[in-house]
Amino acid sequence: METFLQQLFNGLTLGAVYAVVALGYTMVYGIIQLINFAHGEVVMIGAMVAFTIITLLANSGLPPVAIVLIGTSCAIPVCMIVGYALERIAYRPLRNAPRLAPLITAIGMSIVLQHVAMMVWSRNNLAFPQIIKTETYDIAGASVTNIQIVIVILCLVLMGGLLWLVHRTRLGISMRATAQNPRVAGLMGVNINREIAITFAIGAALGAVAGVMVGSYYGIAHYQMGALLGLKAFCAAVLGGIGNVPGAMVGGLLLGVIEALGAGYIGDLTDLCAVPWLFAGLAARCAAGEHISLFGSNYQDVFAFLVLIAVLVLRPSGLLGERVGDRA
Repeated sequence: METFLQQLFNGLTLGAVYAVVALGYTMVYGIIQLINFAHGEVVMIGAMVAFTIITLLANSGLPPVAIVLIGTSCAIPVCMIVGYALERIAYRPLRNAPRLAPLITAIGMSIVLQHVAMMVWSRNNLAFPQIIKTETYDIAGASVTNIQIVIVILCLVLMGGLLWLVHRTRLGISMRATAQNPRVAGLMGVNINREIAITFAIGAALGAVAGVMVGSYYGIAHYQMGALLGLKAFCAAVLGGIGNVPGAMVGGLLLGVIEALGAGYIGDLTDLCAVPWLFAGLAARCAAGEHISLFGSNYQDVFAFLVLIAVLVLRPSGLLGERVGDRA
């Protein structure tokens, strides 16, 4: 039970981050039917900007929480500008082009942002300043840190705020009208270009917060950190139902828990050192105390993509995706 609770807490923390990043994917797809594969790099830029600001202020004497908030406050507008620039420069001219063209452009912009970040912050792993003291709490035998608790609570607050924005404000009504039928919304006085640009900016702001969370939790930042994170978040969006805001939340949390439980249980079952006599050359390494998993060091990634394949085969619309009938 202690192991189960520990992996559950770890999975909820990871899944909360996936959910926040997945919201950026699902909002953009919901309004213009585009998969913005450069969104992971927006998350990376948010982490890098926060890293720079927090490093500069680390010895300023300010309270650690204030330093992190200042770093996040600087990362958010930078990411919003990047998100707006992506929409205005790369995606808007291709809005009426064949669907493959914006997709290729998104992949290209992802590579461009990676290399820009590499030139600005170098290709080395950057140690994210751990200025907030980590405190560990024991819950039924499982260890939970204060950073994990803050990440989960903050993600839930962001998700609730986004739902309120989408369903209870004039901006949200305009965004939903644009997603439903852009031409009719334009005839009703909605500025389509503005709504789409705002959607990109909001998704980028959420990505900035997620980048700070990842840097604070794992203590590292890298110019390629957004690639796999973005791909996992895209899997979460598809799992919950791409274009469905509550689906992105459910998909992210579920994917994080599946990864953590898979790594904690199935990873132990696939330890080759349990039966080294079946595999030539492993006996000496196992005797030296090395553990060798059938899936390798990143076997938890396997579960994310296996889940994605299963969902695409069994329920292509996602767990909460709306089933839409074919038009006559």
